[in-house]
Amino acid sequence: MLERGFKTWCENVSLQIRTELGLTGTAPLNPEALAKHLNVLLWKPIDIRGLSPEARVVLLGKERNSWSAVTVSFAGVDAVIYNSSHSKARQSSDIMHELSHILIGHEPGKIFLSQNGQIMLRTYDQTQEEEAACLANALLLPREVLLFIKRAGMSDSKACEVYGVSRKLLTFRINISGVNRQVRRTMATALK
Repeated sequence: MLERGFKTWCENVSLQIRTELGLTGTAPLNPEALAKHLNVLLWKPIDIRGLSPEARVVLLGKERNSWSAVTVSFAGVDAVIYNSSHSKARQSSDIMHELSHILIGHEPGKIFLSQNGQIMLRTYDQTQEEEAACLANALLLPREVLLFIKRAGMSDSKACEVYGVSRKLLTFRINISGVNRQVRRTMATALK
């Protein structure tokens, strides 16, 4: 459950970051540009030196539920490693999710290894995951962008293309934001 006011904070952060990057409030926010702004490296499995070909094949699995992205930190440097076999829209969402963890200042999860090098246990914080998802969604599609899309009469497919998101994310954001209701109310008032 998100704390009261967190969604508003996410909207404000999204607009603040666009301002810092010299973008308008309705401009698309490219995850690569945000990563550069935050001094976060973006790596695909192919970029990781010393990774065996077999490991690359596993990491580039295209299964629907395969891994998406992970943030690693070493010596004060953050890097997001993402599954480049996924669609561009999913990559965008996955990268933005990981950058959101960094922006919020979440404590990184931990992976514990057994003596033989097998992964034993990974920490997971449901609240942190919900917060990162909320901020990532607002970074990609803030309310101001959703209103712009609706008022401009932009088709869903065009909006997804322009903002680099999936139709599922666009529909979700429009539905939870109340934008359709606001646009209908504005139109009804204008017709009176």
